Order: sequence, then structure tokens, then C-alpha cells
Amino acid sequence: MKKLGVLLAFASLCSYLSQAQTDDGIIRLDEFRYQKKREIITIPNVNGLQVLKCDFHMHTVFTDGHVWPNVRVQEAWKEGLDVISFTEHVEYTPHQADVTPGNLRSYELAKNLADESNIILIKGTEITRNTPPGHFNALFIDNDKNFLTDRANALDEQAIQSVIDQDAFVFWNHPGWKATQIEGSYEWIPFVEKMYQEKKLHGIEVVNGFGFHKKALDWALDRDLTIIGNTDIHNLIAHDYDIERKGVHRTMTLVMAEGRSATAIREALERGRTIAWSSNYLFGKEEHIKDLFHACVSLGSAYHSKKNAQGVVTNYYELSNHSDLYFELHLKSGKGTKKVTLFPSSSQIITAQEGESELTYEVVSTYIRSDKHLEVKLSL
Repeated sequence: MKKLGVLLAFASLCSYLSQAQTDDGIIRLDEFRYQKKREIITIPNVNGLQVLKCDFHMHTVFTDGHVWPNVRVQEAWKEGLDVISFTEHVEYTPHQADVTPGNLRSYELAKNLADESNIILIKGTEITRNTPPGHFNALFIDNDKNFLTDRANALDEQAIQSVIDQDAFVFWNHPGWKATQIEGSYEWIPFVEKMYQEKKLHGIEVVNGFGFHKKALDWALDRDLTIIGNTDIHNLIAHDYDIERKGVHRTMTLVMAEGRSATAIREALERGRTIAWSSNYLFGKEEHIKDLFHACVSLGSAYHSKKNAQGVVTNYYELSNHSDLYFELHLKSGKGTKKVTLFPSSSQIITAQEGESELTYEVVSTYIRSDKHLEVKLSL
């Protein structure tokens, strides 16, 4: 019987290889073992809204990036993203001797593959000025005309106006960049205040790559600006992020949208329904992170009780995380488990002394201000 099983397996392999053989007699050995796989980032709906995974800041060879536009789409598909935008520097094209400049050329080349891959590709650009004021991304632009490309001579206000005239959504990039090198580069400067007062600034990139710009989060919260987190990727994603290791992902913006469309994304951005997600941390407005937490985490009823020698009864509960997010909780009030780590798609056992009606935890893996974490109450 063992010999018969081996013979059948060998026959099956020979049959497969004969089918995989091409007309020129070449057998594709890799097809027998390898198939492309898209990762699924599981995040439940929040208040009936879809949570879309987005990266609104990346570069290709058409500015100072190192990859072809289609590679960016392939990376996004593999990593489970829903939305991306190429935001090429208008004024800085170091590869122009090898590729024809055009800040929307990368979009044009990748649009078909994005459509085929079910990736929403949004037109964008990056207005690059000396720091301060620094760089600004503009999403949902109409075309690549009317941009002021001479950053040495063109007024910054004119450059911003050129994208406002195209009804762009504008956010301030990495405001903490070069903070230790250039005096005044990490301050709320008059130029940005003027943009804000004239409603020409709509958001701030509070996380760029692995950099969390603490002041920027407070600025966004105090002025009701949309909170953004992006990679600003120039190299291969796999070069900068260890994406093959479980639990590691690129920095992104979680957008809570009414649907999976560019129109719905624009509406959510304008209303500020976003959370920046980088490594194990979440950054955003308190109400949004709280709603996200409760959409992801559930507490079951007490399933076991135990009395100690002093007569104190301890109840046991299961706390479950139904998402691929990470939550670390520290007890603030109540008599219960001191620290809880909820890994993605997992559960933990927590205890509480009988008579407690709720436990209050600080979710230290979240930031609702630069110096403040979300607090949640778990009702028993």
C-alpha cells in the first residue's frame, strides 16, 4: 500500500509538470509551490463605516524614489492596502536625465494595474519648499499644470494657491523634519497660520515613516485638522519595513469612510475621520480611537469565580481583540488585572474582584495628545 501511494503521488506530480510545461519545453518549477498572496488587514467597521488602509505619501523614480510606479501598486496589493497616492516632488526631479519629468506620469503609468488590483489610486503631488515652511502634499489634484517649479524664486503662497485652485486636499508634511538642524523648523509658523486662517491647510502628517511628530498631533487636535500618517517611502517597502515578520506593517492612515471610493475617502478626510497607525501605535482624536477600540475589543461575561482563604472572590473574564491592531492596557482604577497586552486577533484572561462594576484602563499604545493616552472603561 505504501508503494502504491508513492506511485500515485509521483504520477500526480508528473501530470502536473506536463500541464505546466510550456510550448518551448520549459517547465515552470516555481508554479508548483508558489502563488502570490495578499495580506488581509482585519479591522472591523466603526459605527457602520469601513476602515480603509491608506498611504498618501510615496515616491517613485519620477522624483527621488528608487522604484517604478507599478512596483508601488504591487507592494500595496501584497500588504493589504486599499488606497495609495504618488506624491512626486514638483520641483525636484533628480532622475530627469533617465525619465521624463511629470508629477502625474507615475499615476498614468500605474492606473491600469491599480484598477486591476482593486487599489484606489489618487492623484497627488508634493509642493517642496525650503524648511521652514517645508513640504505640503496635495491630494485630488486635477492635472499637473500651473505648478510653480522654481522653488528659489516662486513665492510659497503662489505654489499653495496653484493646488487650491484645483480643489486639492492639502496637508503639511513631517513638520518636525530637520528640527535639530534648522531653527524655527518645528514651530507653528506665521506662513502655516495664514494657510490655516484662509482654509488652505486641511491636515497634518503627524507620523512620517517611524517618526512621530509630537507637537504636530497637538496642533492638529487644537485646530481640528485631519491627522495623517504615511510612509513617505522612497526605497522598496521591504527595505525599510520588515514586512515578512508577523505583526510588522508599513505606516498608514486609517480612514473611516462611508464606502470604498475616492469620493468617500475625500469626504472622510475633510471631516477628519482618520487615525494614524505606525508600528503598534495609534494616533488620533479621542472619539475616533475610542470608537475604534470598542469596535475591535469585546469583554465576555464572567465564566469562573474563585474564593481565596480570606473569603475574597475573584471573577474571570475573557477580553478579545477582533482586529489586527495591538492594544496595551494599564489599569487606572478598579481591582483587577494590572496590565493586559492584546495582540492582533487574540484574547487574554483578566480578573476582577467581585463587587467591581467596571475597570478603567489606560491604552498606552494610543495617543490622543502628545502626552495623553486613551482611557477606556470595561463594564463588568
